Amino acid sequence: MTKLCCLLINPWIYDFAAHDYWAKPLGLLYIASWLRRNGWKVYFIDCLNVHHPKMISEPYVKPAKRRSDGTGKFFRQNIPKPIFLAHIPRYYYRFGLTPRIFWEELNKIPQPDIILITSGMTYWYPGVFSVINICKKKWPQVPIILGGIYATLCYEHAIKFSGADFVLKGPAEINLPTLLEEITSSKLEYVPKLGYDPELPYPAFDLLNSIDYVCLLTSRGCPFSCPYCASSLLFPNFYQRPPEDVFKEILFWHKQYGVKIFAFYDDALLINAEKHIIPLFEMIIKSKINVEFHTPNGLHARFITPRIAKLMKLAGVKTIRLGLETSSKNRLDKKITKEEFIKAVRYLYEADFSPQQIGAYLLIGLPGQTRTEVEESIFFVKNLGITPRLAEYSPIPGTPLWKKAVTESPYDLVNEPLTHNNSLLPCAHFTLSWEDVRDLKRKIWHDSC
Repeated sequence: MTKLCCLLINPWIYDFAAHDYWAKPLGLLYIASWLRRNGWKVYFIDCLNVHHPKMISEPYVKPAKRRSDGTGKFFRQNIPKPIFLAHIPRYYYRFGLTPRIFWEELNKIPQPDIILITSGMTYWYPGVFSVINICKKKWPQVPIILGGIYATLCYEHAIKFSGADFVLKGPAEINLPTLLEEITSSKLEYVPKLGYDPELPYPAFDLLNSIDYVCLLTSRGCPFSCPYCASSLLFPNFYQRPPEDVFKEILFWHKQYGVKIFAFYDDALLINAEKHIIPLFEMIIKSKINVEFHTPNGLHARFITPRIAKLMKLAGVKTIRLGLETSSKNRLDKKITKEEFIKAVRYLYEADFSPQQIGAYLLIGLPGQTRTEVEESIFFVKNLGITPRLAEYSPIPGTPLWKKAVTESPYDLVNEPLTHNNSLLPCAHFTLSWEDVRDLKRKIWHDSC
């Protein structure tokens, strides 16, 4: 019996800036793994591949410089700005492979039965559309299924404009198995459960031509409801994997593929610490394996205790990112006080983390936010000796802050996702400028040197 064949694609990013902070299409790699478990032949094209051997000789491409911790730049090519972004005084790029190389990769693959394409930020959809358009030219009769963040948050826009044959909203476990069975008239022997599934195979990182690092999900969802965050929209429930299961996965990638760098993708890594992350760190410490960990999604500082800080240090956590958002008393529904944040930083220092290892995410560009507010937050963080990391606010459809964002923005946020681009400062248009953001970032960088 001929195996069913699926092509999975991680599309380009079109934006002013994009950086590889342990960024991999984890959901797509999980889908690849459970399709293979069902006997499918799986092909994968990563348009953001930083290790493609032919890219170094492509003309007009800026290099993908890398760091020892697995992070770095993507390949990028200057392209014209969309009309909505024409007034931003910055270059606009296609991040990833050149179209020529992408076509070469497509030509290596036999015609698939299905094409699955993921999507990231809502305003990155032009890169998604370009990939869909090329695949339609290559294989006009092959069904294309679009999923991911943009497809979920801007579902109607994706249905109307993407060109995909099917658009999936929400977790793939809900609708994708049924859709695949309908399209192929073939029964899936294994269908992943929506919650914790002990039979779920590890994500197919082996499809990458080089594994610099592995992204770990020790939990899924988030018990908090931060007004600016889409976590509950992308996955409505919260569950945690048994720490033994996570430890086995770490050992697998370390022993089988020599992986030493791991990035936690959790939105709430420290919740239920006594039953979850503390046992995991203790297993890692006891094993004495030579690995390191990073927390790019941010940690809830309220849950950092002296014990947890010490365990993180002994287990090999190298990068600490704390979610502060703002130090203003009048913004958002605070999940942490200044006093709790100060305590967390002190505990990290006492565990021998250096100031360079600790950073705090600060949101900039919130509806009506002024430069003075941001400066106050920066001053608060810098007084603790750690690094403020400004994160420009992007309005997200469906979140509690969305209605206020729509009301206060001069842009058509509802109908044009390109206006969600954080470089526009779409919700602080009259109180902050891009020059303000640039000056604040320059000040942080200069003061840190």
